Amino acid sequence: MFRRTDTRTTRTPALVATALAAAAALALTASGTATAATAPGFLNGTDLPPHPSSPWYPGKITKGLPEDAPFCLDGVLPGAGSWHRAFGTEFDTGAVQISVRAASDAAAAKLATALERKVAACAADWLRANPGGTASWQDYGKLAVEEGAHVYGVGASIPESEPGVHLYGIGRDGSTVTVVKWGQMGNLPDAPVAAFKKTTTTAVNKLNP
Repeated sequence: MFRRTDTRTTRTPALVATALAAAAALALTASGTATAATAPGFLNGTDLPPHPSSPWYPGKITKGLPEDAPFCLDGVLPGAGSWHRAFGTEFDTGAVQISVRAASDAAAAKLATALERKVAACAADWLRANPGGTASWQDYGKLAVEEGAHVYGVGASIPESEPGVHLYGIGRDGSTVTVVKWGQMGNLPDAPVAAFKKTTTTAVNKLNP
């Protein structure tokens, strides 16, 4: 009788571990590539209104919402499908862009409307929560880009404190919504509205390149 010889290679634990590690690394790379592909296009620092004394420093494009909700935007943005990028300067001026891939064009339109209403009501809501403070807002109008965009301004201050001014650009391209929030110490007349309108148009145009 002939004895059958087993020609299968015996795998040592080290070889198995190496193979598993390589497979895991490949899966992570593929997953990361797929995740990156789902992120909308974002602004760069050079797309923001120029600061007279500092460049803009952009943060990483990060999945999810910022840890702290930007002024006027608390409770209105969904975590699912969200991405954000923060920007800073060497002074008191900062900005953040948050974009959301909604389930459909209709859902995106509903979210954009909710964001506009939230910002338009922000000054009145803030005054109710801060008796003795002052607040005002301004509707700077709509922009003709993709499915549309809208720019608002909100100023607020409390006694014995520096006033703050904030600009908001809210826009939509298909099922993707973006909101850009810019802020610094100052009042509404100090805000770079014309430059920020260009920023908002650029933000919407970059959503789905």
